[in-house]
Amino acid sequence: MTQPTPPARNPHATPSGGFLAEIKDAVTTRAALLVLGVLALQLAFITSYIGAFHHPEPSRIPIAVAAPVAPVAERTAQQLGALRGEPLDTRVAKDEAEALRQVRERDVDGALIVDPAGTTDRLLVASGAGASLSQALEQIVGLAEKAQGRTLRITDVAPADAGDARGLSSFYLVVGWCVGGYLCAAILAISAGARPGNMHRAIIRLGTLLVYSLAAGLLGAVIAGPVLGALPGSLPALWGLGTLVVFAVGATTLAFQGLAGVVGIGLAILLVVVFGNPSAGGAYPYPLLPPFWRAIGPALPPGAGTYAARSVAYFKGNGAAGPMLVLAAWAVAGAAVTLACSVVRRGRPGAAVGSGLPDDAPSVPRFTAGAPEGPDTAR
Repeated sequence: MTQPTPPARNPHATPSGGFLAEIKDAVTTRAALLVLGVLALQLAFITSYIGAFHHPEPSRIPIAVAAPVAPVAERTAQQLGALRGEPLDTRVAKDEAEALRQVRERDVDGALIVDPAGTTDRLLVASGAGASLSQALEQIVGLAEKAQGRTLRITDVAPADAGDARGLSSFYLVVGWCVGGYLCAAILAISAGARPGNMHRAIIRLGTLLVYSLAAGLLGAVIAGPVLGALPGSLPALWGLGTLVVFAVGATTLAFQGLAGVVGIGLAILLVVVFGNPSAGGAYPYPLLPPFWRAIGPALPPGAGTYAARSVAYFKGNGAAGPMLVLAAWAVAGAAVTLACSVVRRGRPGAAVGSGLPDDAPSVPRFTAGAPEGPDTAR
């Protein structure tokens, strides 16, 4: 007996559960939470950048004061330190040479050389540390001098290079290095699961990141220096700094991924992009930032990298030791956490990013033992 042919199914028909059931089937709880996380990250980005940049106000800018007669220097330093709002943090230098040394070694951001015999004083600034900072010093000290019936002559002892508009090239170079670091780590995760499956895989990822860091550090330094002529300074020193910045950010991203899976990429962006970039002292150096960003900037990779890059470019490396130690700490901590996570999760590599499986789901073997490879057995 011939069986009747069932009617063809309309591929566009709505399931029996209706449109709401279709939404529930298409959008998982995990996907919804990730989208909400992206929204929170976006709002944090907007808040952080506008919060840091919308109202720059000088606060306790370090400045040395020198004069041929010590009482004159002390009195002037006291007057400048008592300005409303405390825009300056003054200290007395024994003479002009000592004041100049402090500026070039980045102990202070400027120096006022007082001439008791005349009515014109000199202000030593260093625009290589940031044009907005030197301009703030010129304005603050200039107004104070004018109130005393004196004039001011500006001397830039560490000027920004002609190709380095407003001293921002160091900042953007470091931002580029940071982006490369966390993107490289993210790609390593996407290729084979967010969490490394064992110690060997973790070492391979860190080794790959190191090779990438060496290449990215060198190429970035070459582009900023010889190619574009934006940054002076030692090319090997910038190469070493770039390698450290890229590896520190990449290792930190790998560590976050080891701890939180795919969410770790978002945590790395939160740390480096949302909090790190606006507090790095790029457009506005630390003394011009609000207290929160001024406090966290030196401890994060973008801030440490920017300060060190300016030190290498314009101050012969003076003042770079502290920021380099900060970057080294991030690099070591990131590598250590990455290795530790691989030991704790040994044998549980997790699903690859984009597979649609939860991070804690075991990896699906490529072949099923005893069965031929086919659509249902091969991945």
